[in-house]
Amino acid sequence: MAVDSLHHTGVKIDPNYNYRRMRPSDGRGKLVSFVKCDSIKMIDITLKNSSGWVQCFEQSKNIVVDRIKVDSRAYWNNDGIDIDGCENVSVTNCDVNAADDGICLKSDSPGLQNNNIYIANCTVRSSASAVKFGTGSYGSFKNVTIDNIKVYDTFRSAIAIESVDGAEIENIKVSNITAVNTGNAILIRLGHRNGEKPGYIKNVSIKNVKAQIPFGRPDIDYDLRGPEVDYFHNPFPASIAGIPGYSIENVVLENIEITYPGRASKGMAYLPLSRLKDVLENEKGYPEFTMFGELPSFGFYVRHVNGIEMKNIKVTHEKEDFRPAFVFDDVKALSMEKIDVPSDKTNQIIFKDVLSSNLDAEALKRKNEPAQNTYVLPAR
Repeated sequence: MAVDSLHHTGVKIDPNYNYRRMRPSDGRGKLVSFVKCDSIKMIDITLKNSSGWVQCFEQSKNIVVDRIKVDSRAYWNNDGIDIDGCENVSVTNCDVNAADDGICLKSDSPGLQNNNIYIANCTVRSSASAVKFGTGSYGSFKNVTIDNIKVYDTFRSAIAIESVDGAEIENIKVSNITAVNTGNAILIRLGHRNGEKPGYIKNVSIKNVKAQIPFGRPDIDYDLRGPEVDYFHNPFPASIAGIPGYSIENVVLENIEITYPGRASKGMAYLPLSRLKDVLENEKGYPEFTMFGELPSFGFYVRHVNGIEMKNIKVTHEKEDFRPAFVFDDVKALSMEKIDVPSDKTNQIIFKDVLSSNLDAEALKRKNEPAQNTYVLPAR
């Protein structure tokens, strides 16, 4: 807070001061920082109240972070654990409570490589996202395993995988995620914010996820909360979205159960299925599950994807929602098996420009008649 006061009193002017959010852009030191180091071990340490990122490992290798407790809600950008362009990293048995992203993989410079990362047996509470790839995503993220993560009271996504600056993301395995009172379960986003051309996201497996999404904001008890969106909206679905000409490739979702709040109202926001073309592409936008504006489904929104397998997926809502459970737009090689959706309406699965789909004969558990619950929009 002193940095903020120094700007306003003229002692230390921040030329990039953010007047919309009323906060400085620089001057916030990290509590722990390793740069270009080898063979690091941090075990049984408690870290509190950093003025910036709590702990950051940059361009380093052979890192062990075990049994670390982070309790840092002192200011904005209190990322719990940041890994930026590192190799051979193990983060296990950590308890993170952070005012910004909990555990965050970054690649803030072109050419940096995150490779062979293992994150497991951690608990995360965050006023941003719990486990996140990005936002800085100039280099690569390869061979990452995330297992047994408990997420609670988290404003944004439990799992966010984002390439918006040209990053190459591949061979990602996520499993055994439990998220309670969390704004979003899953976000996978390929965008084009910076760089000559977009990167890619391929070969992503997400299995054994159980998430509960509330109606209100889940981080209400934080003193410093993430900024809300500035438009009316209904509860958001999980999103998997590339951009035109650049599809996310080869995604497997298996054994996933997400409970949504429902309570969607056409009076709050309404995007009918006849206007799917109006969903924002927002290629250069900051990657977030709210970045597309109002979305036409309550469970999953999938666009610009080539190769997606969904097996044993259950989406429910606590109260009525007028939107369908799934919307697929510009999707190739879609396979669905054992899909459990609410029984309050037909046409729970919407196809627009979907090629080579395979909706298993028993995909919809409750009826075993997928044709009654799948609607293909006419070409436009």
